[in-house]
Amino acid sequence: MTTETILPVDAARLSELSQANSEPGWLQDSRLKALELAAELALPRLEKTRIDRWDLSKYGSYKTVQALQSLEEAPASVAALVKDQEQGSLIIQRNSGTVYVRLAPELAAQGVIFTDLQTAVKEHGELVRRYLHQAVKPDEHSLAALHAALWNGGVFLYVPKNVIVDTPVQAILLTDDAEAAFVPHILVVADANSSVTYVDNYVSDKSEAGLHNGAVEVFVGAGAKVQYASVHQLGADTTDVTYRRAVVENDGSIEWIVGEMNYGDTVSDTKSILKGNGSSSNAKVIAVGSGAQKLNYTTQAQHFGRNTPSDMITRAVMRDSATSIINGITKIEKGATRADGQQTEKVLMLSPKARGDANPILLIDEDDVTAGHAASVGRVNEEQVYYLMSRGISKHDAETLVIYGFLAPVVSQIPLEGLRNQLQSLVERKLGQ
Repeated sequence: MTTETILPVDAARLSELSQANSEPGWLQDSRLKALELAAELALPRLEKTRIDRWDLSKYGSYKTVQALQSLEEAPASVAALVKDQEQGSLIIQRNSGTVYVRLAPELAAQGVIFTDLQTAVKEHGELVRRYLHQAVKPDEHSLAALHAALWNGGVFLYVPKNVIVDTPVQAILLTDDAEAAFVPHILVVADANSSVTYVDNYVSDKSEAGLHNGAVEVFVGAGAKVQYASVHQLGADTTDVTYRRAVVENDGSIEWIVGEMNYGDTVSDTKSILKGNGSSSNAKVIAVGSGAQKLNYTTQAQHFGRNTPSDMITRAVMRDSATSIINGITKIEKGATRADGQQTEKVLMLSPKARGDANPILLIDEDDVTAGHAASVGRVNEEQVYYLMSRGISKHDAETLVIYGFLAPVVSQIPLEGLRNQLQSLVERKLGQ
C-alpha cells in the first residue's frame, strides 16, 4: 500500500517562484519534473519505522529574507556558534534563504567557491548543473523528489585541484519561522588532490510544528580528502529528514562526523559510494534521544572500487520513552576485490521505557573481501555504577561517567576541538546534566 503524496505547492506557483528568483530555465525544468515525480512516488521505506504515520506536510511557504549587514545582527540562537568567525568563511541561512555569506580572501584567491546554492546556480551554472541531484536522485522516493522541487538557500562549496584548505569552512542553518519553508541543499565538490573540512549546524528556535527535508551531496575527486561534520539540534517542533550521499573517486576519502542532537522525530541516512579504486570512507555518528522521540539512523557504505576500506561507528543513548532504529549497511559489489567493510552499532538505554534496535547488514557479492560487524543494545552496567559509587561517587555522577565512557570512543576521535566541545555540551544538555 502506498500513501498519496499531498503536494505543498502546485506547478504554476513553483514556476512563479523560480522566475521570481531569476533561476535559469534548466533549474526551473528540474524543479517541475521533480514535482511531477513527487506526486507519483511513495514515501521511503524505513526499517521498522512507520514514517507514513508522521506529519510530513509542514513545509510552510517560501519567504524572502533580509540580509545581515554584520554578524552583530545574527539572531541570539546562532550568536554563540559564530563567535570569532569574523575572519573565517561562513554562511548563515535563516528559514527560506541565505542572510550572510563570507569567503576568506585567501581562499577566494585560490579559486575556492563558497556561497549559497541559489547564487551559485546563477554565477557558476554549468558547474552546479554537472553535480546537482546526481547523488541524491529525485526518483528515490517522494521526499527526495519534493526536496529537488522545493530546495532553497543551501550551500555550494567547490575546491579546485590541488588546493588544500587548512581551516574549516562553516555554515549555520536556522529555522525560526513556522510559516517559512526550510529546505536547504548542501553541495560540496572537491576536485582532484584537494582537501577541505566543512562544518554545519542546524538550529531551530520556534514552538510551532515544522519540517526540515534536507539533502547533502558530496563529490570527492581522485586523491581528494573531504571531512564533513554536521550537528543537528532542531527542536521538538521540527521533524528532521536528511539524506547524505558522497561519491568518492580513485584514492579519495570521505570522513563523516554526525551529531544527532535533535529533540523531534528524525530520519538520518548517510551513505558513501566508493566508486574508485583505493577510495575510503569513515563515518562516526553519535545520537542522544529523549522524550518520546522516534529516531531512525542509517549509515551505509557501497563498495564498487578495488582496495576500498570503509568503517562505520554509531553510538546512541536513549532516555525517557525515546525509540531508535540503528541500521548499518555494508554493500560490496561484484568486482570490488580486497574491499574491507567494518561497522559497529551500539545503543545504551537509560530507562525501562526507552527502546533501541541495532541492525547490522552485510551484503557481499565478491569473494576476495574482508567484512565484519558488531552490535549491542543494553542498559547502563550496574556493576560499573556500583564500582564507581564504592569510590565515593554519587549514583547520578557514576551513571553520567558510564554514559560519557560509552560515547567517548566516537567523540574522542573527532579531530576538531570546537566540534568536540560543542557535542559534549549538547550531550550534557540532552541528558539533563
